[in-house]
Amino acid sequence: MREYDIAFVGLRPGIHEFEYEVKDKFFENFTKPDFHDCIAKVKVQLDKSASLMLLKFDIDGTVEANCDRCGNPLKLNLWDEFNLVVKAVDNADEMNNSEDDPDIYYISRTETHLHLAEWIYEFVLLSVPNQRTCGEDEKGNSLCNKKVLKMLEQMEKRTLENNHPLQKELEQFKKNKN
Repeated sequence: MREYDIAFVGLRPGIHEFEYEVKDKFFENFTKPDFHDCIAKVKVQLDKSASLMLLKFDIDGTVEANCDRCGNPLKLNLWDEFNLVVKAVDNADEMNNSEDDPDIYYISRTETHLHLAEWIYEFVLLSVPNQRTCGEDEKGNSLCNKKVLKMLEQMEKRTLENNHPLQKELEQFKKNKN
């Protein structure tokens, strides 16, 4: 994962840009995500000053996942921007444990490299849409697999017809809510 490290000590103050390409192999070092065929470009802009570094991550690309509703394969676009402030301090671990803002990270004054791999991993994951559905056509009709939708509808009817114990409790919950 050294290719995702930036040796910032030798950099002059000012803006520096780095580009990384993230594919499925990158994720082998982390928890396996629920998507595949990732092709992401990550542009990192590092603005270095004497006391801190401002990092801007631009994520762009695609991943393949399955529709949450019908299970059809989907190609999803990635696009997002993330900002991070990195400050050099004497007690980095203590400061990171007490910091409430996730956009601020502390490193030891003795550090010579920024290790971007974990941030890139998190930011790519955050760039994947939360809702993964086939969408709708111009008339508002679902593009999901019709057979699967029909099966889901039949299963729902059977559950209602069989007066499943959970269904009774859900109905009671609805009544109490109103």
